[in-house]
Amino acid sequence: MRRILIPLVTVSLLALAGCATDKRNDALTTTLNAYASTVRWGDFNSASKFVDPKVLEAHPISPLEMSRYQQYKVSGYDEGNGPVPKGQFEVRQTVQINLVNVNTQSERTVTDHQVWQYDEASKHWYLESGLPDISSQP
Repeated sequence: MRRILIPLVTVSLLALAGCATDKRNDALTTTLNAYASTVRWGDFNSASKFVDPKVLEAHPISPLEMSRYQQYKVSGYDEGNGPVPKGQFEVRQTVQINLVNVNTQSERTVTDHQVWQYDEASKHWYLESGLPDISSQP
């Protein structure tokens, strides 16, 4: 009886761990798609809700920065090769965002190096790297 019970318990535990991983991966896919859609529409106010609340508390987005985002329309969002796992609870992704200045109609590309962290307590992925920095790039 013991010979059957130990492998059965082991398989059960592995199956449960696989379910947790699947839920985490599904949550990541949903979060990345929602964030990409939000940025594609140029809704940086809503995009800021994806940023980790601890990061926002330490580095709040000023009204000046938010008004700077309003000067641009997003004309492209390219995830490249997609997310790359860096451990069990972290994913990195490099995204090219094409921006058109509404005043000058000039277009430029910003490279956004995103870092996403999974919070086990809330079962939610948060953007640790903050919104894309559109001010320091020419």
